[in-house]
Amino acid sequence: MTNVWQELLAARREASGRWLFFRRALAHPLQLFSPLPSSASLGRLVARHIPDLARTKVVEIGGGTGVITRALLEAGLAPDRLIVVEIDEELADYLRRQFPDVRVVSGDAAQLPELLPPSWRGSVGTVINGIPMAVLSASTQQQLFDALLGALGTGGRYLQYTYSLFSPLQARRLGLAGRRLGITFGNFPPASLWTYQPRPDAG
Repeated sequence: MTNVWQELLAARREASGRWLFFRRALAHPLQLFSPLPSSASLGRLVARHIPDLARTKVVEIGGGTGVITRALLEAGLAPDRLIVVEIDEELADYLRRQFPDVRVVSGDAAQLPELLPPSWRGSVGTVINGIPMAVLSASTQQQLFDALLGALGTGGRYLQYTYSLFSPLQARRLGLAGRRLGITFGNFPPASLWTYQPRPDAG
């Protein structure tokens, strides 16, 4: 296949994905929050902050049209070491067509431990969350964060990307320590990547 044909196919796939995301954002604005999908620049930022990418297990929450998924695979993550959770059925079906070797799960991330295979529970190296946490109440943030944290193994990492200028989680109220890992202006709007963990002094 020529490079020109490959680029044409990639452009068509991107246009199709953007239109689908826009339609689903109109249908479910509180689920997707942004009318535009994430950019490849954000995907590369996320991939750079996953330790031991070639051997770890990764769960991506809110797969959308697969921009982050594609960046992870291109960075060296094996398809069988990635599970993508997407609550929107139409987007989940789109992801299955785009990434037939990746396990895509339809469901609510608040029930993440039940959505994962038994061998994955408590052994995930990184959870990547694209849910717009900044629009959720503190109690809902707590419920969701606890569910995602429950999938991680010892030393596992929680990553959250956001379009907010500030921390998307109410970290102090939730007893968390958070820090911004990076920001990309190659995304519209600009996106930041954060990581969080329970504070040692939190009761």
